Amino acid sequence: MYMYLFPVLVPFSDLYQEPSFAKSEYNEVSLGETCKRQRIASICYEENLRLIPSLPDEISIQIFARLPRVCYLNMRLVARNWKAVMMSPELFNLRKELGMTEEWLYLLIKFEDDKLIWHAFDPRSKLWQRLPPIPNVVYEEESRKGLYGLLMGNMVGQSNNLTDIIMGWLGRKHAPGQLPFGGCAIGTADGCLYVLGGFSKASAMRCVWRYDPIANAWSEVTPMSTGRAYCKTSILNNKLYVVGGVSRGNGGLVPLQSAEVFDPYTGTWSQVPSMTFSKAQVLPAAFMADMLKPIATGMTSYKGRLYVPQSLYSWPFFVDVGGEIYDPETNSWDEMPIGMGEGWPAKHAGTKLSVVVDGELYALDPSSSPNSGKIKVYDEKEDAWKIAIEKVPITDFSESESPYLLAGFHGKLHVITKYANRKIVVLQADACNNMDSFTSSSSESTEESETVVWKVIAETNFGPAELVSCQVLDI
Repeated sequence: MYMYLFPVLVPFSDLYQEPSFAKSEYNEVSLGETCKRQRIASICYEENLRLIPSLPDEISIQIFARLPRVCYLNMRLVARNWKAVMMSPELFNLRKELGMTEEWLYLLIKFEDDKLIWHAFDPRSKLWQRLPPIPNVVYEEESRKGLYGLLMGNMVGQSNNLTDIIMGWLGRKHAPGQLPFGGCAIGTADGCLYVLGGFSKASAMRCVWRYDPIANAWSEVTPMSTGRAYCKTSILNNKLYVVGGVSRGNGGLVPLQSAEVFDPYTGTWSQVPSMTFSKAQVLPAAFMADMLKPIATGMTSYKGRLYVPQSLYSWPFFVDVGGEIYDPETNSWDEMPIGMGEGWPAKHAGTKLSVVVDGELYALDPSSSPNSGKIKVYDEKEDAWKIAIEKVPITDFSESESPYLLAGFHGKLHVITKYANRKIVVLQADACNNMDSFTSSSSESTEESETVVWKVIAETNFGPAELVSCQVLDI
């Protein structure tokens, strides 16, 4: 028996399979489970019209939950009650219960006119989908110099190169009206994308926008307590943490040591103790302390804590000074281990690309020579970074702000890069094959590292676009 479920033809027997529960658990349905199923079925609000003729709506929703998520956008067009199901949190909760969630890659790119566009990539179907733009909402915020009309479309991203903005601290100051737009931060929490802060004209923004992939729409949420640009974000215990960044003070740009956390369930922000930048206080000369400004250059959630590498920066110099670790149980910061902080690979000031895959912390150590970049993994026992993959097929283009990005999904490492022919490719490596063959960063790589095969899983041409950021959502 086949059932036609727009837009795919799927055998009914393949679509409707009993969940992998024990038989007794499957047959004995609790009162609470019965109520939950009734609530799911209730979203089909059109009277006397079933989702699929001759099938109870409860069974139809079970079928929908087993379909690939890439089908849902077209399935919304079938009927109003289908659209209601496709946009219901209950359907996606059911997908989670059935183990049918899918990891998608969300890629932010920027064009020459500073226009930012999000694209979603489904690794299963190899299809790209363009996200709706963030609404062009105009804000009016009062500052000491009057009212600024702040256009959200301009705020979200001319440059993600922290070097360009920080060099105004010393020697290369921008006039107040010439501060470049951009500097927004990107994060995820509760299955949604977040765009936070950034500069508009001379003001650091507090606003936060959230993209809900279920509704395929953007909405504004509670703003941060502090306006900040070029801040770092990470998710821990399903809460979105924001640290550092810069704001605008009387003397120009001011680095921020403060931190805060957003709870997506309550929609509220809470204060987190400020970073201490303890190593910034022990510089050998007082004049260096005045010249070098402390900045957070990254943040990664790793083993239940937040790891924030830090640098001291003054154009054109920067010095890595280790970093700090935030423990949510004690609500306090501690100094990062020396080997971890000083050896954390850096692309350039303000950017340290890292990702956690299968509980291991990886970082990309790029190079200006083709195919000579490396991916390193942190060895907690030895407090050292070691080579996991010897050769990464990327080239650093000097004219590009962010020619490559690092991501982890499906249990594998991925590098997103842009080739000279304008094509953006997603490269996949098997991280597991290298776990037993790490070598010291000062040593020759092992034979296993040399045999890593990079596979192109996606290739597309968005024209003259630059890579800005990427995130992964599991829905």
